[in-house]
Amino acid sequence: MRKNEGRTIGLYFKVTPEELTLIENKMKKAKIPNKRAYLRKMAVDGYVISIEMGNIVELIKLLRSISNNVNQIARRCNETRNLYIQDVEELQQGYASIQKQMMGLIKRLSNL
Repeated sequence: MRKNEGRTIGLYFKVTPEELTLIENKMKKAKIPNKRAYLRKMAVDGYVISIEMGNIVELIKLLRSISNNVNQIARRCNETRNLYIQDVEELQQGYASIQKQMMGLIKRLSNL
């Protein structure tokens, strides 16, 4: 320990080989090569995120339900010729866009 560092209390703990691998992978992602510095930074400034994904999964179920309803409406409109095909395609593209955005959001949240 350096004299002018000011750190006088040692903390020691053991980890499993799997935990060590996880720590080293996270160090690489954070671009912090020094294990002491990484662990100190995480202990002092780090945080744990616990996300309840149930609400988001429910939202996706609702979006799928909406999609089914839109498809049924589109079929009826096509039968009666009261709606242009372009309108149906726009509805389908809008839904596809929403679904794609939601899936991207879920992936990003799961990586936190």
